Amino acid sequence: MALASRPLVPSRLGDALSHREGRVAARTRVGAFIALTKPRIIELLLVTTVPAMVVAEGGWPSIWLMVATIIGGTLAAGGANAINMVADRDIDRLMPRTQHRPLVTGIVAPGEALVFALALEAAAFVWLAVLVNLLSAVLALCATLFYVFVYTLWLKRTSRQNIVIGGAAGAVPVLVGWAAVTDSLAWTPWVMFLIIFLWTPPHFWALAIRYADDYKAADVPMLPVVVGSRRAADRILVYTVALVAASLLLVPVADMGWIYGLTAAAAGAGFVGMALGLRTTPTSAKAMRLFTYSISYVTVLFAAMAVDVLVR
Repeated sequence: MALASRPLVPSRLGDALSHREGRVAARTRVGAFIALTKPRIIELLLVTTVPAMVVAEGGWPSIWLMVATIIGGTLAAGGANAINMVADRDIDRLMPRTQHRPLVTGIVAPGEALVFALALEAAAFVWLAVLVNLLSAVLALCATLFYVFVYTLWLKRTSRQNIVIGGAAGAVPVLVGWAAVTDSLAWTPWVMFLIIFLWTPPHFWALAIRYADDYKAADVPMLPVVVGSRRAADRILVYTVALVAASLLLVPVADMGWIYGLTAAAAGAGFVGMALGLRTTPTSAKAMRLFTYSISYVTVLFAAMAVDVLVR
């Protein structure tokens, strides 16, 4: 009897291994769907949404309202990013920087990704409309439509101004945050919108200088590919100066105090200095340093808005 039972041991081991492989595959699939939403980009969007809510409220909004707005904004941005990956899967295959994406590796099928994206967008609209307000839901939907149809499907592959115009979609979250609190819009959120709108080109063009060969291989007319790194650096400087001016404009428009004013001036001076350095020697290394600084800049700037309001 003992001999007869021995063949069961390898069978049980095989079942255990198969079960473990199944769990690993499931985790991989879940991770792939999360990757479709581009979580790092969503984090950056939320960095601007919450301070906009604080400024709109003149203090801390209710925790529930902040949570509800963040969840709705995350769903909307995640859906838009997933649609972007579906549309760009052909060029993602050509660029080393994006060849690990789920639709390129085949972990997720295009049809699955599109259904997932549309479900996120529908959930975002219903969530915001019911739990926040209709204006915030409409603004979030407009941002998605603009990002998908104007930027991804039209400008990205046809115009050197793609990220300039298309970047407006990434500036809408400040409007969503403001609308969530006030159920209206005013001059202050539009100046915040302008800040993000002007920030996007130097932020993204710095990255495009580093990955110009990738975009060239995929035939995507990002500015550094079309005009070269030096002329792109000239444009980066122009937009950076305009960005700093817009950030200082918020002081009188939103009645900001010295905390925000000094932060905007100091952080802006650093941004301009780095842009000047890139213009002098437009290397990939300097471009990436500027790219990294731009993320810190927008985070510190919007945090300063919130702090300025909260310590009054």
